[in-house]
Amino acid sequence: MLTPDEINTLTGFADTLADAAARVTLPHFRSGLAVDNKRGDFKFDPVTAADRDAEAAIRALITEHYPTHGIYGEEHGRETGTSENYWVIDPIDGTRSFISGVPLWGTLIALNDGTKPVIGMMDQPYTGERFIGRPGLSELVTRHGRSKLRVSTCTALDNAILGNTDPAMFKTEKERTVFRTLSSEVKLRRFGGDCYFYALLAAGTIDLVVEASLQPYDIQAMIPIIENAGGIVTSWTGGDPQMGGHVVAAATPELHTAAIALLKTAL
Repeated sequence: MLTPDEINTLTGFADTLADAAARVTLPHFRSGLAVDNKRGDFKFDPVTAADRDAEAAIRALITEHYPTHGIYGEEHGRETGTSENYWVIDPIDGTRSFISGVPLWGTLIALNDGTKPVIGMMDQPYTGERFIGRPGLSELVTRHGRSKLRVSTCTALDNAILGNTDPAMFKTEKERTVFRTLSSEVKLRRFGGDCYFYALLAAGTIDLVVEASLQPYDIQAMIPIIENAGGIVTSWTGGDPQMGGHVVAAATPELHTAAIALLKTAL
């Protein structure tokens, strides 16, 4: 278990990692860079030099400063360390937004202590926003200073704002049907947000995020940010979400319960 001093030091190091990634990604944003197709779960699964090089920069720093730590990243796979601690990184979560010039992408950095992610960071260098979650505190850091994050008080679906990246992530007819049912009950639906919607949930402007087909590096950084802002993140059946798959994040226990009652019927 990490001590408070270790948490402080490692959170500061996560800032260093995010700064290094930003130095790589920002010059490429809205630059017309070349895009490759990984052909993963979607017909078009883009990756760019910015993705690969930003992750390489992060990995180099981790290897230099914490050589015993493991690393799990989207672009360059997994390296097992001798410590129980490992970093989970997505250099550009929201590559589709990145290549479209839409600033709804972010660099995701999580430190997992071998049991769960305990530090999470979502950095959006273009807008200058850095969302940070750690034990007992979730905050937003901007050029104007620091502010604590707190989820909304929304408890009912008919008053909720729902975020989702792309309904194409729902692979089965049951998943698509239950999402249509859920989204028909909320006050407002927004799409295309990737990691940014989870951050806005922690900030209290979105109340519910429902997704599927996630990887560990898509969600682990967001878990400490949301939980330490007072929110809830689980699988659709209420289980541990850190390995990805079907994920629901909610502002309040009441809203989470209402969403789960529908979502679990699809599984």
